[in-house]
Amino acid sequence: MKKLILLATLLSISLVNSQAYIGANDNKFQVGANVQSNATGINASYDFGLGENISLGVSSTYALSVEDAINAKFKHRFDVKGRFNANLGNVLNIDENFDIYPGLNFSLKNFGGHLGMRYFFTSGFGLYTELNTPLAKYDTGTLTPAEKLHNQFTISFGAAFSL
Repeated sequence: MKKLILLATLLSISLVNSQAYIGANDNKFQVGANVQSNATGINASYDFGLGENISLGVSSTYALSVEDAINAKFKHRFDVKGRFNANLGNVLNIDENFDIYPGLNFSLKNFGGHLGMRYFFTSGFGLYTELNTPLAKYDTGTLTPAEKLHNQFTISFGAAFSL
């Protein structure tokens, strides 16, 4: 009986059709780790599909592990961004489960760009990684180490969910 259940499970998993980005009304939620110089933290993002290759969303990061010498308060550890993505997975036609999405974001700390990739193993679960960099900082003077937390190159990675 156990072998029959295992076989049925394997067959059903192999028949699951997943797709990284469907287009309009597609909802993606991502949660994972954020790694940067002098801090590590958590990142969460939500994207909503507006068209075949366009999505808008919001992303937030909180730096958890910050070096004591930086003396970062909550306002330095937290950032929230509005974002625009160009979902190019179906344009590049690599794999229907894979999406690559360059984009722009407007945050409380800067104006920046990102390059993300996600791969879905099932219709609801996948993995993502995202590279972020500021293009223009709102404070053009000399930044304190705490102000630099969200004004530098970062890498995020974790789990992606299709809602």
